[in-house]
Amino acid sequence: MGCDDHAAALSAFRPSAARILEKVPSTRGLGLDGAGLLAPAQAALAMADDGDPDAARRFFETWFSPIAIRPTSGGGFVTGYYEPEVDGSRRRSARFPVPLYRKPEGLVEIPEGAPRGTVPADVTWGLATPDGFAEAPDRRAVQDGALEGLGLELVYVASLVEAFFIHVQGSARIRLEEGGSMRVGFAGKTGHPYFPVGRVLIEQGHHAPGEVTADVLRTWLEAHPAETPAVLARNRSFIFFAEVEASDPSRGPVAAAGVQLTPGRSLAVDRTLMTFHMPVWIDLDVELDGIAVPGGVRRLMIAQDTGSAIVGPARGDIFFGSGETAWRQAAPVRHPAAFTVLAPRRAPRGGRRGAS
Repeated sequence: MGCDDHAAALSAFRPSAARILEKVPSTRGLGLDGAGLLAPAQAALAMADDGDPDAARRFFETWFSPIAIRPTSGGGFVTGYYEPEVDGSRRRSARFPVPLYRKPEGLVEIPEGAPRGTVPADVTWGLATPDGFAEAPDRRAVQDGALEGLGLELVYVASLVEAFFIHVQGSARIRLEEGGSMRVGFAGKTGHPYFPVGRVLIEQGHHAPGEVTADVLRTWLEAHPAETPAVLARNRSFIFFAEVEASDPSRGPVAAAGVQLTPGRSLAVDRTLMTFHMPVWIDLDVELDGIAVPGGVRRLMIAQDTGSAIVGPARGDIFFGSGETAWRQAAPVRHPAAFTVLAPRRAPRGGRRGAS
């Protein structure tokens, strides 16, 4: 197996480098030093952006040191995600009846150690009120109309299934019936625990464990519209959106780390454990459509996003891009993988091999 294209990895790291200089990332549970990324970020932006793979490789070897990530249980695991492209409208109609909602006023992530009032311990966001935090409505309550009449509708799409997959992906490009398009991105969530609704298909005997990939789930939901609301409601977590501007049309949406995603290079991680903007080496013994490496995947990616279902130190979600092609590439991905994080060195050093 040949080496990865480190120039492509460095290109994906550059937006992170600019963001790091604007806002130093918080050090998370694995202890990977966010402030330690400042010097590598400055060095990356000072380099010529000429696509030289050898120079890019030297950059990562000089400024980072590889550390194997051990999973807390089982083995490492990757999935895939994408940015949906769908039709929609700023006005509700028979064709577009299902809203994506703006974040309600006062909905915030509950700070660690803050008094929670009646909000359950496993709910991570709440509505700030004069009397303390209150629990936001979950998905079932929203489907039953809990947010209607509050003026929170941002844009409308064609179905609950379409909206649900936008929730799961955390962003979308929407081709507007009125003309033009808009991009929406994650703005907040109810904070209720995430439940993988594909498990319902296993519970009901429709599929065996391991068979329920995202494309299988979407096909089943679209074929069973009468059952869809109850199945989706099993996932109490509900996502809110904002209209976002993305300056580089060649990249994906603005992610949780504050940068636009790069197809095939951006990785969603557990934000409670992995410090944003860390380079992460992914090693899979399978081929992935859209990441053309015969025999497997050995690739350096950048931790730039997160998701409710991404839990654990050796867990990642690979961003494949936008639209239906990216959907077909991302949907089947459910594979064991080994993870190696490139942690920033306390002082730059050359001559030591990195991931290859």
